[in-house]
Amino acid sequence: MRLPRPNVVFDYQLGGAYTPGDKVRAVSRDRGAKPVDGLYNICYVNAFQTQPGDSVSWWKKHYPHLLLKNDDGDLIVDKDWDEPLLDISTPAKREALMNVVGPWIDDCAAAHYDAVEPDNLDSYERSEGKLTPQHAAAFARLLAARAHQRHLAVAQKNTADLLPQHARIGFDFAVVEECGRYKECSEFSDAYGAKVFDVEYGKKDFTAACRAWGKELSVTLRDREVSPAGTDGYVYDSC
Repeated sequence: MRLPRPNVVFDYQLGGAYTPGDKVRAVSRDRGAKPVDGLYNICYVNAFQTQPGDSVSWWKKHYPHLLLKNDDGDLIVDKDWDEPLLDISTPAKREALMNVVGPWIDDCAAAHYDAVEPDNLDSYERSEGKLTPQHAAAFARLLAARAHQRHLAVAQKNTADLLPQHARIGFDFAVVEECGRYKECSEFSDAYGAKVFDVEYGKKDFTAACRAWGKELSVTLRDREVSPAGTDGYVYDSC
Protein backbone atom coordinates (compact mmCIF):
# COMPACT_ATOMS: atom_id res chain seq x y z
CA MET A 1 0.00 0.00 0.00
CA ARG A 2 1.36 3.40 -1.00
CA LEU A 3 0.28 6.58 0.79
CA PRO A 4 0.19 9.96 -0.95
CA ARG A 5 3.04 12.40 -0.53
CA PRO A 6 1.93 15.41 1.52
CA ASN A 7 1.28 18.83 0.05
CA VAL A 8 1.56 17.95 -3.64
CA VAL A 9 -0.34 19.55 -6.54
CA PHE A 10 -3.66 17.73 -6.92
CA ASP A 11 -6.25 17.59 -9.70
CA TYR A 12 -9.86 16.51 -9.13
CA GLN A 13 -11.18 15.04 -12.40
CA LEU A 14 -14.51 13.45 -11.50
CA GLY A 15 -16.39 15.13 -14.34
CA GLY A 16 -14.20 13.55 -17.00
CA ALA A 17 -10.57 12.56 -17.44
CA TYR A 18 -8.06 14.84 -19.19
CA THR A 19 -4.30 15.29 -19.29
CA PRO A 20 -3.14 16.79 -15.98
CA GLY A 21 -0.86 19.82 -15.88
CA ASP A 22 2.89 19.37 -15.61
CA LYS A 23 2.97 20.21 -11.89
CA VAL A 24 0.22 17.78 -10.89
CA ARG A 25 1.45 14.86 -8.78
CA ALA A 26 -1.86 13.37 -7.60
CA VAL A 27 -5.22 12.97 -9.33
CA SER A 28 -8.67 11.62 -8.48
CA ARG A 29 -10.72 10.07 -11.29
CA ASP A 30 -13.94 8.10 -11.57
CA ARG A 31 -13.48 4.36 -11.25
CA GLY A 32 -14.31 3.95 -14.96
CA ALA A 33 -11.33 6.07 -16.04
CA LYS A 34 -7.72 4.97 -16.36
CA PRO A 35 -5.05 6.09 -13.88
CA VAL A 36 -2.20 8.33 -15.04
CA ASP A 37 1.29 6.86 -15.29
CA GLY A 38 3.70 8.39 -12.81
CA LEU A 39 1.10 10.11 -10.62
CA TYR A 40 -0.57 9.15 -7.35
CA ASN A 41 -3.98 7.94 -8.56
CA ILE A 42 -7.14 7.98 -6.43
CA CYS A 43 -10.13 5.95 -7.63
CA TYR A 44 -13.52 7.57 -6.97
CA VAL A 45 -16.29 5.18 -5.94
CA ASN A 46 -19.79 6.38 -5.05
CA ALA A 47 -20.12 3.88 -2.23
CA PHE A 48 -23.02 5.19 -0.15
CA GLN A 49 -25.39 6.42 -2.90
CA THR A 50 -26.16 5.43 -6.47
CA GLN A 51 -24.97 7.45 -9.41
CA PRO A 52 -27.77 9.45 -11.08
CA GLY A 53 -29.47 8.58 -14.35
CA ASP A 54 -29.27 5.07 -15.78
CA SER A 55 -27.55 3.79 -12.65
CA VAL A 56 -30.75 4.33 -10.65
CA SER A 57 -32.67 2.06 -13.03
CA TRP A 58 -29.94 -0.57 -12.72
CA TRP A 59 -30.17 -0.56 -8.92
CA LYS A 60 -33.99 -0.69 -9.04
CA LYS A 61 -33.86 -3.69 -11.36
CA HIS A 62 -31.10 -5.72 -9.67
CA TYR A 63 -30.97 -4.61 -6.03
CA PRO A 64 -34.20 -2.81 -5.08
CA HIS A 65 -33.96 -4.16 -1.50
CA LEU A 66 -30.64 -2.32 -1.04
CA LEU A 67 -32.07 1.14 -1.77
CA LEU A 68 -33.08 3.18 1.28
CA LYS A 69 -36.81 3.87 1.57
CA ASN A 70 -38.96 6.04 3.81
CA ASP A 71 -42.00 4.87 5.76
CA ASP A 72 -44.17 5.25 2.65
CA GLY A 73 -41.90 2.97 0.63
CA ASP A 74 -40.48 5.79 -1.50
CA LEU A 75 -36.79 6.08 -2.25
CA ILE A 76 -34.83 8.55 -0.13
CA VAL A 77 -32.88 10.67 -2.61
CA ASP A 78 -30.02 13.14 -2.32
CA LYS A 79 -31.92 15.88 -4.13
CA ASP A 80 -28.82 17.95 -4.91
CA TRP A 81 -27.48 15.20 -7.18
CA ASP A 82 -30.58 13.02 -7.85
CA GLU A 83 -28.86 10.07 -6.18
CA PRO A 84 -30.88 7.54 -4.15
CA LEU A 85 -29.21 6.48 -0.91
CA LEU A 86 -28.04 2.92 -0.34
CA ASP A 87 -29.45 1.09 2.69
CA ILE A 88 -26.55 0.44 5.06
CA SER A 89 -28.77 0.11 8.13
CA THR A 90 -28.15 -3.57 8.98
CA PRO A 91 -25.15 -5.93 8.93
CA ALA A 92 -26.92 -8.13 6.36
CA LYS A 93 -27.53 -5.23 3.99
CA ARG A 94 -23.99 -3.95 4.41
CA GLU A 95 -22.63 -7.39 3.53
CA ALA A 96 -24.96 -7.57 0.52
CA LEU A 97 -23.81 -4.14 -0.65
CA MET A 98 -20.20 -5.30 -0.39
CA ASN A 99 -21.04 -7.88 -3.06
CA VAL A 100 -21.69 -4.93 -5.37
CA VAL A 101 -19.30 -2.22 -4.20
CA GLY A 102 -16.48 -4.58 -3.23
CA PRO A 103 -15.81 -5.64 -6.85
CA TRP A 104 -15.64 -1.96 -7.83
CA ILE A 105 -12.80 -1.57 -5.34
CA ASP A 106 -11.19 -4.71 -6.79
CA ASP A 107 -11.41 -3.11 -10.24
CA CYS A 108 -9.61 -0.01 -8.96
CA ALA A 109 -6.77 -2.22 -7.77
CA ALA A 110 -6.70 -4.19 -11.02
CA ALA A 111 -6.41 -0.90 -12.94
CA HIS A 112 -3.35 -0.03 -10.79
CA TYR A 113 -4.82 2.84 -8.81
CA ASP A 114 -3.01 3.69 -5.58
CA ALA A 115 -6.04 4.55 -3.44
CA VAL A 116 -9.81 4.58 -3.34
CA GLU A 117 -12.10 7.49 -2.41
CA PRO A 118 -15.50 6.16 -1.20
CA ASP A 119 -17.90 9.08 -1.59
CA ASN A 120 -21.00 10.12 0.37
CA LEU A 121 -19.83 8.84 3.72
CA ASP A 122 -22.12 11.57 5.10
CA SER A 123 -25.27 10.23 3.41
CA TYR A 124 -26.80 9.60 6.83
CA GLU A 125 -27.29 13.37 7.07
CA ARG A 126 -29.73 13.10 4.13
CA SER A 127 -31.45 9.87 5.23
CA GLU A 128 -34.53 11.33 6.96
CA GLY A 129 -33.34 9.71 10.17
CA LYS A 130 -33.11 6.20 8.71
CA LEU A 131 -29.30 6.03 8.92
CA THR A 132 -26.83 6.97 11.65
CA PRO A 133 -23.11 7.82 11.83
CA GLN A 134 -22.65 4.35 13.32
CA HIS A 135 -24.12 2.75 10.20
CA ALA A 136 -21.75 4.81 8.03
CA ALA A 137 -18.72 3.90 10.14
CA ALA A 138 -19.61 0.20 10.02
CA PHE A 139 -19.90 0.18 6.23
CA ALA A 140 -16.76 2.30 5.88
CA ARG A 141 -14.84 -0.30 7.89
CA LEU A 142 -15.86 -2.97 5.39
CA LEU A 143 -14.83 -0.76 2.48
CA ALA A 144 -11.47 0.06 4.06
CA ALA A 145 -10.75 -3.58 4.83
CA ARG A 146 -11.52 -4.58 1.23
CA ALA A 147 -9.29 -1.80 -0.11
CA HIS A 148 -6.42 -2.71 2.19
CA GLN A 149 -6.72 -6.36 1.15
CA ARG A 150 -6.14 -5.11 -2.40
CA HIS A 151 -3.17 -2.95 -1.27
CA LEU A 152 -5.07 0.31 -1.82
CA ALA A 153 -4.98 3.25 0.56
CA VAL A 154 -8.37 4.68 1.59
CA ALA A 155 -9.40 8.34 1.72
CA GLN A 156 -11.94 9.72 4.15
CA LYS A 157 -14.29 11.89 2.10
CA ASN A 158 -15.56 14.90 4.08
CA THR A 159 -17.63 14.05 7.21
CA ALA A 160 -15.71 15.75 10.00
CA ASP A 161 -18.08 14.16 12.53
CA LEU A 162 -16.39 10.80 11.93
CA LEU A 163 -12.83 12.07 12.34
CA PRO A 164 -12.58 10.69 15.90
CA GLN A 165 -13.12 7.21 14.40
CA HIS A 166 -10.81 7.57 11.40
CA ALA A 167 -8.11 5.19 12.68
CA ARG A 168 -10.62 2.56 13.82
CA ILE A 169 -12.38 2.70 10.45
CA GLY A 170 -9.08 2.40 8.58
CA PHE A 171 -8.83 5.67 6.68
CA ASP A 172 -5.30 6.64 5.60
CA PHE A 173 -5.71 10.21 4.32
CA ALA A 174 -8.49 12.65 3.42
CA VAL A 175 -10.13 14.17 0.36
CA VAL A 176 -12.17 17.13 1.56
CA GLU A 177 -14.51 19.50 -0.23
CA GLU A 178 -14.38 23.10 0.99
CA CYS A 179 -12.68 22.61 4.33
CA GLY A 180 -11.51 26.20 3.89
CA ARG A 181 -15.02 27.50 3.38
CA TYR A 182 -16.42 25.56 6.34
CA LYS A 183 -13.42 26.11 8.63
CA GLU A 184 -12.71 22.37 8.93
CA CYS A 185 -9.15 22.16 7.58
CA SER A 186 -7.63 22.21 11.06
CA GLU A 187 -9.74 19.23 12.12
CA PHE A 188 -8.67 17.18 9.11
CA SER A 189 -5.06 18.26 9.54
CA ASP A 190 -5.14 17.21 13.19
CA ALA A 191 -6.25 13.73 12.06
CA TYR A 192 -4.14 13.26 8.93
CA GLY A 193 -1.28 15.73 9.17
CA ALA A 194 -0.41 17.05 5.70
CA LYS A 195 -2.08 14.13 3.90
CA VAL A 196 -5.21 16.18 3.13
CA PHE A 197 -6.43 17.07 -0.38
CA ASP A 198 -8.79 20.06 -0.16
CA VAL A 199 -11.01 21.04 -3.11
CA GLU A 200 -12.53 24.53 -3.01
CA TYR A 201 -15.25 25.66 -5.41
CA GLY A 202 -15.22 29.40 -4.74
CA LYS A 203 -12.37 31.71 -5.69
CA LYS A 204 -12.51 33.62 -2.38
CA ASP A 205 -12.56 30.38 -0.40
CA PHE A 206 -9.63 29.06 -2.42
CA THR A 207 -7.62 32.22 -1.84
CA ALA A 208 -8.30 32.11 1.88
CA ALA A 209 -7.48 28.40 2.10
CA CYS A 210 -4.22 28.95 0.23
CA ARG A 211 -3.29 31.75 2.59
CA ALA A 212 -4.04 29.68 5.68
CA TRP A 213 -3.13 26.16 4.55
CA GLY A 214 -1.31 26.29 1.22
CA LYS A 215 2.09 25.60 2.77
CA GLU A 216 0.80 22.51 4.59
CA LEU A 217 -2.05 20.93 2.61
CA SER A 218 -2.86 20.31 -1.04
CA VAL A 219 -5.42 22.99 -1.95
CA THR A 220 -7.16 22.91 -5.34
CA LEU A 221 -9.73 25.16 -7.01
CA ARG A 222 -12.28 23.45 -9.26
CA ASP A 223 -15.62 24.35 -10.78
CA ARG A 224 -18.47 22.65 -8.96
CA GLU A 225 -19.28 20.42 -11.94
CA VAL A 226 -15.59 19.38 -12.10
CA SER A 227 -15.71 19.90 -15.86
CA PRO A 228 -13.00 18.44 -18.10
CA ALA A 229 -10.33 20.81 -19.39
CA GLY A 230 -11.34 22.44 -22.66
CA THR A 231 -15.07 22.47 -21.89
CA ASP A 232 -17.30 25.36 -20.87
CA GLY A 233 -17.14 26.12 -17.18
CA TYR A 234 -13.78 24.47 -16.55
CA VAL A 235 -11.88 26.03 -13.65
CA TYR A 236 -8.64 24.80 -12.14
CA ASP A 237 -5.96 26.29 -9.95
CA SER A 238 -3.67 25.12 -7.14
CA CYS A 239 -1.42 26.62 -4.53
